[in-house]
Amino acid sequence: MDEDVRLREPNRQQLIMQTLDYEALIGAEHPARAIWRVLEGLDLSRFSAPLRARAHTVGRDATDPRVLLALWLYGLSEGVNSARAIARLSEAHAAYRWICGGVRINYHTLSDFRTGHGAALDELFSQVLGLLLKQRLITLERVAQDGTRVRASAGAASFRRLPRLQACVATARKHLAQLEAETAQDASAGSARQRAAALRAAREYEERCQRAVAQFAQLDAHKAAAKNHPQRQTATRISTTDPEARVMKLANGGFGPAYNLQLATDSGSRLLVGVFNSNAGSDSQQLAPMLDEITRRTAALPRQHLADGGYMNFAAVEAAAARGVEVFCPPRENRTYHIDPLTPQPGDSAAIAAYRQRMGSAQGKEIDKERAATAETVNADLKTWRGLDRLLVRGLGKVLIVATWSALTYNLLRSIRMGWL
Repeated sequence: MDEDVRLREPNRQQLIMQTLDYEALIGAEHPARAIWRVLEGLDLSRFSAPLRARAHTVGRDATDPRVLLALWLYGLSEGVNSARAIARLSEAHAAYRWICGGVRINYHTLSDFRTGHGAALDELFSQVLGLLLKQRLITLERVAQDGTRVRASAGAASFRRLPRLQACVATARKHLAQLEAETAQDASAGSARQRAAALRAAREYEERCQRAVAQFAQLDAHKAAAKNHPQRQTATRISTTDPEARVMKLANGGFGPAYNLQLATDSGSRLLVGVFNSNAGSDSQQLAPMLDEITRRTAALPRQHLADGGYMNFAAVEAAAARGVEVFCPPRENRTYHIDPLTPQPGDSAAIAAYRQRMGSAQGKEIDKERAATAETVNADLKTWRGLDRLLVRGLGKVLIVATWSALTYNLLRSIRMGWL
């Protein structure tokens, strides 16, 4: 290089002192500030109740639940659903650093917080709905329900029949006993952390195998009763990775381990008012549970309930009518007798006759069109932008918690954007 050229070259041995103004990291209208402002106005006492760090007691201070809540809510608003990713961003990204405000966060704390406060998160979701209901921003005049299959954290090869499951239990127990014996015989072999991790993994695998065997009897009996065909029992398979996951048809047309998440959206405000999960591949029995879910969260029922044809079930329509709810759901055509599904039949109850007339009217057809424009777009938002495209947790309980996180994030973002909160 030409010696006459003057260059600014890096000097990595120099020591410098820098000042940091956290308030200057992000603008006044940044979404992270809006999320923090909303959290400051909510009751978060259920998140802090289990904390053991109290005045006049020894030990390290606990992390403010508002910080952990804000990190997850802002992360999900940006499509980040990994605890490790959020932990990295909390050291490198301005918005996450502003939320932390100098508090150091590790991924383990974030991961435990996400799945360890299911009841508190459920109450927070209902608390936000209560605020919006009080302002009459949610009317429940018309609610649209739609289900979405989300890929489970399990491989297709992990599904096994009963003999293989029983063999897996025996192998897991043998492996666990061997590890415990080796640890007791030579406690100096490997680091304490490695030994603890190996034992924990072996215990978790044995527990999952035992749960898979227990799930087998339940699922096998259900299939036999539904199909009235005992020979089908040999086809039952359960996953040793996630025993509660089931093979379902996915949006891409293929089949894979998944959960069936059910979401209900208020068509007026386009806010989610109900969320629950199921491991049933069919939606035909999901209408009544969703009405129960909406009632639990809002202490009210929708006047009209919209769903697609997969939910059609005469018993559910009659049960909803008894509760004062009008169901709008495309009827199924009888392919055997070629009966017009919109024509009242002699054996129809009053509720079914009213349903047929309602769906056959021009007004009913227009109302039914709102379902796709409401529920399906919200579901697509959660799967595309709120981290609900693939599950990173296992089990019905944790899956519901993750779905509630995404639903809460969506509701908060929409409410903030509309100026409601």
